[in-house]
Amino acid sequence: MVFSSAIFLYVFLPVTLGLYYALTHRLRNMWLLVASLIFYAWGEPVYLPLMLLSILFNWLIGLCIEWARFRKLEFVILTVGVCVDVLVLVYYKYAFFLASNFNALMGSHHHFHLNVVRNTLPVGISFFTFHSISYIVDVYRREAKALRSPLNMGVYISLFPQLIAGPIIRYHDIAEQIMHRSNTLERFSSGVERFVFGLGKKVLIANVLGQVADQVFATPSGSLSAPAAWLGVLCYTLQIYFDFSGYSDMAIGLARMFGFELTENFNYPYISRSVREFWRRWHISLSTWFRDYLYIPLGGNRASRARVGANLFVVFLLCGMWHGASWNFAFWGAFHGALLVLERSRFGKLLDGAPRFLGWCYTMLMVMIGWVFFRADGFSYALSYLAAMFGGGAGRGFTPQVGLYLNAQTAATIVLGMLLATPIATAFARDWRNRRFPDHSKEPLPAAVVSLSDAYQGTPLLYIRLLAIAVVLAFCGAELAAGTYNPFIYFRF
Repeated sequence: MVFSSAIFLYVFLPVTLGLYYALTHRLRNMWLLVASLIFYAWGEPVYLPLMLLSILFNWLIGLCIEWARFRKLEFVILTVGVCVDVLVLVYYKYAFFLASNFNALMGSHHHFHLNVVRNTLPVGISFFTFHSISYIVDVYRREAKALRSPLNMGVYISLFPQLIAGPIIRYHDIAEQIMHRSNTLERFSSGVERFVFGLGKKVLIANVLGQVADQVFATPSGSLSAPAAWLGVLCYTLQIYFDFSGYSDMAIGLARMFGFELTENFNYPYISRSVREFWRRWHISLSTWFRDYLYIPLGGNRASRARVGANLFVVFLLCGMWHGASWNFAFWGAFHGALLVLERSRFGKLLDGAPRFLGWCYTMLMVMIGWVFFRADGFSYALSYLAAMFGGGAGRGFTPQVGLYLNAQTAATIVLGMLLATPIATAFARDWRNRRFPDHSKEPLPAAVVSLSDAYQGTPLLYIRLLAIAVVLAFCGAELAAGTYNPFIYFRF
């Protein structure tokens, strides 16, 4: 079950919300846990026991850490907990990949051969594993107290808005909300608005452009032309942003409906002028998690220049592998790590002093090159695709399969996507005078845009926003009812 499905929108969500607010405060966490487990079991019933065991194990580890009186004993318990969590993730996600590469490296001249069955990847295992590690590390660091009830632990790990696609919530950021929270009509309505617009991002933009990207990336390398290759990577660049940020918006909106406030996950990354800035804006919860729980423990910025560079490279190599067990993801992470190391040198200072447009062009070129490896089915195909982008392809024009999507809808969606990828497009959806919730963007707008937005404050703006919500929801409902292309691109996470 995913957010952009009819069963979720018209059955699961209304029933869950209705019962949640019909129950007393004491029973609401229990119902949230039950609903979240039903949500997960709908698509992955065979792995429900794995999640329950993860919840129980990490809850016990947290209690043991808090119980231990001596720091050395606490560290031993923490190490056991982290190792078990990581080993479970490695077994389900990376065992077949590692064994296959080991066998290929050893070749046929050696009798030693690893036989590993390829497991079906539990959906969201990377997310709930990182949540578990965050919990026990935060308890160890005394940044939050261990939960006394396994029920509340279950709510943190399995809360369905962020269970299968994030954002990754550090335990100390939400610990108080698990125990004590309330809601208001204003927060609830803000959640509805955020959810609907996130749904629109996914269904009306990402899905449309995803069809084009799929067709281009399915084209044999020998038939790729430069225009087709650039069209494919442009559509995928927009697809992955609106799909991922759309899911994050839906998660944040859903959480607000239940009284939670999750951290922001995207802040208009495609306006960045450096790869450093891109990672401050892209998948913020993941980069923050790696910073707090890996980069800083490795020494962070406090070590020598060579050590800092090595730390960055290792962190982003692991960040790439987190997304999937393939060399493509490993290279994507290493590529971004190498760029970040490069930008810590004199090149970074030159980039900071360059014209804004030049910095933006460089950043988007690097990001799009990275997306080729992220999207391609194999490393060799990614190299061929890059060659085609820069004139080395043997194809001419567009294949008939791609040509089917060269229409006004695709062109309009690309233009709309490029517009909505900037903060200016949200000017009319913000309440500049009375902001009470975290904004989708902290990017300042020009004074002229702010004053224009101010002119639409009050009742007229409210009607415009209500109309926009109704229109977006109606269009999304029509698309979903038609059973159109609606992929779930996080199955490898």
